[in-house]
Amino acid sequence: MVLGRTRSLVWLARTRGCPAGGGLRILFYHRVSDDHDELAVKPNFFRRQMEQLASDGYRVVDIPDAVRILESGSLPPRTVALSFDDGYRDVVEHALPILADYGFRATVFVVTAVADGRASFDWYSRQPPVLGWDEIAMLDSGGTLNFEAHSLTHPNLLRLSEEAARREIAESRTELQERLGRAITVFSYPSGLFSARERRLTIEAGFTAAVSCEVGANVATTDRFALRRIQIDHRDRMIDFRAKLGGGYDSPLPLRNAYRRLRYGVSEARRSSDLDS
Repeated sequence: MVLGRTRSLVWLARTRGCPAGGGLRILFYHRVSDDHDELAVKPNFFRRQMEQLASDGYRVVDIPDAVRILESGSLPPRTVALSFDDGYRDVVEHALPILADYGFRATVFVVTAVADGRASFDWYSRQPPVLGWDEIAMLDSGGTLNFEAHSLTHPNLLRLSEEAARREIAESRTELQERLGRAITVFSYPSGLFSARERRLTIEAGFTAAVSCEVGANVATTDRFALRRIQIDHRDRMIDFRAKLGGGYDSPLPLRNAYRRLRYGVSEARRSSDLDS
């Protein structure tokens, strides 16, 4: 956290708080809750963050809209996209009313087998409530949130056989399409982990774009199956949020890749670097 806060302060001193241009940033969250959970942003912090976007004149879009903007080749200034991973119910309880107040849109990436109780998130001893299918279908047509795919069970795709990885990616799209009655176009790699194989399987499954957890801004030439996102988490204060929004976190923190290899396994080193091979 010390490194992150230092980076935020350096950004503020260098830019005097003026955001960098030249791309569309995607901010992503998991939970919006007062729970003691490293994935949970407190509701009052989330409201202040959305107030900042509104006061700065940002247009806030969901991920399919962000893809369409990138495809157009014309990136309007002060446009940012929002997404939430995993489909926790507190996103609807706490984030949705705030988003609706400002007329903002966001995408929720759903783990389909968790949504109907066939699987659970293994990082919790007691999993927080997630949205069920009836809620997802109702909310998807409500105008503020849209729902896209985040695999069947949220595995580390890099550790699966090709057939198992294909099933996780393709069947999550099929299940979500059947439930919502529309085309599902965007995939979120679980934990942001992917390589050339996962990129190929996502294309073969019929998606038109995919998001990662690699940081940075997206431009017209950014690979649509390796879109960059910047996470907002429980440690972030307003200076950190402004820095992430303004380009201060467009490159990885030192030792980030080493940490991810330790957490997810040596094979994580294959991730996006394989796309050029």
